[in-house]
Amino acid sequence: MTVNLYSFIDLYDRALATAAHLLDKGVAHAAAEGVSETEMLAWRLIDDMHPLSFQLMVAINFSRQWPARVAGLLEAPAVGVDLSVAQFKQAIADARHDLAALTPAQFEGRDQVPLAFKIGEHMEPTLPAGQWLAVFATTNIHFHLSTAYGILRAHGVPIGKADLFARGL
Repeated sequence: MTVNLYSFIDLYDRALATAAHLLDKGVAHAAAEGVSETEMLAWRLIDDMHPLSFQLMVAINFSRQWPARVAGLLEAPAVGVDLSVAQFKQAIADARHDLAALTPAQFEGRDQVPLAFKIGEHMEPTLPAGQWLAVFATTNIHFHLSTAYGILRAHGVPIGKADLFARGL
């Protein structure tokens, strides 16, 4: 599969802008309801699913690390799940800064470069860089961003579909 890998940089920046926007909406609603930021970050959609903090962590890490891997660059260290709201906001800003520093030239000719990556305990597939970015990373970013949205809606945060376009169309 050949794609313009650099085109994903804007998509991922938009996802991070949306994550920041949703986080702000969640914080405002939690404050209005007398809920602490720590408690808000622990909100879950269903008891056996990961909390809001996990959803944000994955969206940030995938948006920041997968483009670097695909471009053959050193990736930034992963952010953890136990961050405060202020730390999540900073991690989002840092990730957006990292994305802004990337150039089209860093992705040229990298579509078919084989990358191996360990997933869990028992899988380490080798796939073309374009497939990792276009399929694996993008699907995960949007899944976790959508789950964050669902968690916030389930806890009464007044958000709607338009909030997924925080940076505009």
